[in-house]
Amino acid sequence: MQKPRLSFWQIWNMSFGFLGIQFGWGLQMANMSAIYSYLGANADSLAILWLAAPVTGVIIQPLIGQSSDRVWTRLGRRRPFILGGAILASLALVLMPNCPSVWMAAGLLWVLDGTINASMQPFRALVADNLPEEQNAQGFALQSLFIGLGGTVASALPWMMTNWFGVVPDNSGQGQIPVSVRLSFYIGAAAFLGAVLWTVFSTREYPPSDSELAAIRTRKFDWTLGLGDIFSLLFHLPRRMWELGLVQFFTWIGMFSLWVYFSPAVAKDIFHAATGSPEMEAAGAWAGFCFAAYNAVCFFFSFVLLWATKYTGPKLMHILCLAVGALGLASVPLDSDKYHLLIAMTAVGIAWASILSMPYAMLAPSLPKEKIGVMMGMFNLFIVLPQIVASSLLGFILKHFLHSEPMSALVLGGASMGLAALLTLLVVTVKQQTGGEFAAQSVAGTH
Repeated sequence: MQKPRLSFWQIWNMSFGFLGIQFGWGLQMANMSAIYSYLGANADSLAILWLAAPVTGVIIQPLIGQSSDRVWTRLGRRRPFILGGAILASLALVLMPNCPSVWMAAGLLWVLDGTINASMQPFRALVADNLPEEQNAQGFALQSLFIGLGGTVASALPWMMTNWFGVVPDNSGQGQIPVSVRLSFYIGAAAFLGAVLWTVFSTREYPPSDSELAAIRTRKFDWTLGLGDIFSLLFHLPRRMWELGLVQFFTWIGMFSLWVYFSPAVAKDIFHAATGSPEMEAAGAWAGFCFAAYNAVCFFFSFVLLWATKYTGPKLMHILCLAVGALGLASVPLDSDKYHLLIAMTAVGIAWASILSMPYAMLAPSLPKEKIGVMMGMFNLFIVLPQIVASSLLGFILKHFLHSEPMSALVLGGASMGLAALLTLLVVTVKQQTGGEFAAQSVAGTH
């Protein structure tokens, strides 16, 4: 079937739900370490408590992807999963800041991650389903816009609660999550569900033909979740994918260190906050504001990347951006003033924009056209595996080698990102992407 071209506002409506999804991710990235700390977790245990994010991504995304390929309902193929995931994720966002214990919060994080993944994965497929090939870049670009906007606002919400909307920091003590964080999660839940509902009810899906519908209904479910295909391809991956996979491994250890340890590091060394004190709430809010800052830098620097890579190519650009990000992460312990942290976050935002785009721009030319989808999916394993490794080992390393100092974990993350920049030098040179191809690839690995 020849897909008709969609208007700008039709693509806007179809992509708008990503704004809500990014509220879920942004609130989680900026606040979960602080929430664990409010509930009494020590720095050594934070990494393992974050294990939910990478593991649920491995399990849920192939399961939901395969399931949405094999059904057709009155609401369509992708929209039932998008809506169902959004409803459950919004409930998890409401419950999260009311958790009375660390382990309840950790369990609820598994639910939150799983449901966000369930809502997000079909969104990407929806663009491919509905748009003709020549409009794919525009569709992904609008998703990127909503990703940047949602991440920026969601990360800053607790800070906005206290500084813009007059929510007074409470001296609730250990075991209690501050009201500014609770209100932020409630707003995030409403934004998540509202944005997804907008897309679900403003966007239609093209029904399959009778023969396609019959094939969908007779197709057997693959209980390996696609792992059989992955294992068969594992020994036939292009050399470039392995090289970039090594780069990704050390890159994402660096980013994971930031997400887990930045908030407790800021609370301890910048705000000198005791657990449960108003200063700790202020530290958590400022850490969220810093996360918003690097998301905003990422959003704006993406436009620079689109222009600059025409002259540098993606390989050189990625080396430079990772080096800048490594310096930014490693410099955080040198900052004695909270405003100085924004300089480091600017550097991280530059690296983050490249991390979400340049590896895919380098990888795409090396992939056989008939296997681009599955190999791009396999490439995401190089994002998930380092986070699982970091979740399992960083707490041990912090306790036994870094004297339980969160700032030291950030330096370790910076060193890991610097190593990733050096390893990029080993990646074989590839043909530069065209503007349209690059734009489509630039958001392929956001989460």
